[in-house]
Amino acid sequence: MIGSLKGKLAHKQPPHLSINVSGVGYEIEATMGTFYQLPGIGDEVEIFTHMVVREDAQLLFGFASQEERRLFRTLIKVNGVGAKMALTILSGIEADEFTRSIMEGNADRLVKLPGVGKKTAERLIIEMRDRLKDWELNDKPGATQTSRRSDNLSQADEAVSALVSLGYKPQEASRYVHAVTTEGMDSETIIREALKASVR
Repeated sequence: MIGSLKGKLAHKQPPHLSINVSGVGYEIEATMGTFYQLPGIGDEVEIFTHMVVREDAQLLFGFASQEERRLFRTLIKVNGVGAKMALTILSGIEADEFTRSIMEGNADRLVKLPGVGKKTAERLIIEMRDRLKDWELNDKPGATQTSRRSDNLSQADEAVSALVSLGYKPQEASRYVHAVTTEGMDSETIIREALKASVR
């Protein structure tokens, strides 16, 4: 089991990133919260990972903190929630807000996440409430944004592609992205704002 990776960030395009560790490139799918905290290409980074082994693939999922990974691992224990859905859920809501929604039984907030219907929201609340009792809620400062790039069209296209990978329908993703995109925004900022817009 690969628990963490430390090396140079070789590539990042949400929700995929690649880390070069001593000449070996590891491909990882990461939450948007993790992407907001990544350094620049070529810089050193450490990512906590969860490995999923299937008959047809070996997948690595990445997280900026052990707390986020713990929440992911708790999520995938819920009946009907796989690794991809867990990643999508954690990309659409911050860990503390998700935990608060679970503890308060706020199903209305959860159903705004892509792929989460009323029954799934109720199941998440029932099955996760006891498991998250010891979760420490705290107000964490927002992660710094990466440097801006000028090609807004390609940034928007990247953002749409990322949202589709996270479970949004292409038309939905395009609508949210174009509603929030302004000149000078990079793809990660567009994705962050589009995710906020999708749950209003």
